[in-house]
Amino acid sequence: MDRPTMAEDTIDMIEKSFGVHPGYRRAHSRGELYEAEFTPTGKAADWTTAPHFTGGTVRAAVRFSHFSPNPYWADDASPVKGMAVRFELPDGSHASIVSVTAPVFFAKTPGTFNEMVEIYRSFRNGRPHFGQLMKLFFRYPDSRAWLKVFRKMKAPASFATSPYYAIHAFYFIDRHGRRQPVKYEWEPNAGKDMLPHGGGEFGYFERELDRRLSQGPIGFRLFITIGGQGDPTDDPTKMWPKDRERIEIGQLIVKRRIGEPDPILFDPSEVTAGIEPSEDPILQYRSPAYAVSYKRRVEER
Repeated sequence: MDRPTMAEDTIDMIEKSFGVHPGYRRAHSRGELYEAEFTPTGKAADWTTAPHFTGGTVRAAVRFSHFSPNPYWADDASPVKGMAVRFELPDGSHASIVSVTAPVFFAKTPGTFNEMVEIYRSFRNGRPHFGQLMKLFFRYPDSRAWLKVFRKMKAPASFATSPYYAIHAFYFIDRHGRRQPVKYEWEPNAGKDMLPHGGGEFGYFERELDRRLSQGPIGFRLFITIGGQGDPTDDPTKMWPKDRERIEIGQLIVKRRIGEPDPILFDPSEVTAGIEPSEDPILQYRSPAYAVSYKRRVEER
């Protein structure tokens, strides 16, 4: 089965499991768009020629979101949050970083992803029972790291108080053509703060962020982790060793909410010169699946 056909099947399966909500994304359905600026530190210049990491300040669009495909779930029923950033490059093109508050993904391959979507439909309000977790644990050994994280996971106290992980590996390309695997991570300037279980009624996160922004911008520092020998670049269910070198390559300043007047596709494979997507099959698969979701929601408006 080719990727476009499989992507159609994936979106069909999500709609079957979580319902069709016209005009919404099929994953991370509820979210808001914000205006931002990104300023590089210059420290990425040894690793990549990407203009937004080596030049001056660029504009960016940021979407904070809840991971649920159902836009009507309460905020804490969707403990994983998302932060997608689309950089506006000097030549008029774009590059994106799509990240979530979990450091690993739950599936190694598109086939496993589709199987697990069917199982997740039985989770009540996004929270699996212990017995259901154990079944997944033994049936999908590659997903064990994610299951351990998810079982203990709490929602952050704010969109502004959690690290966000891009999960997949990418390759930075320097001016000599050398390739270096890296992973992205955003660290919040406000520090890390989590909600107690049971907190976060519907719309809490959007209202809370509006209050923060009424007092001034919020910020995130962008780090890259430098991959070492043997670190997997094709498996988003595995974390790299904690002793790998980390470099701060920029600062994101989120200024104000602008709603979502225009449909924006945040494609995690959207890169520019100086960056290449890795061979990760989930990363390669997300682009056609996002395109299917984008096409359907735009046609529904």
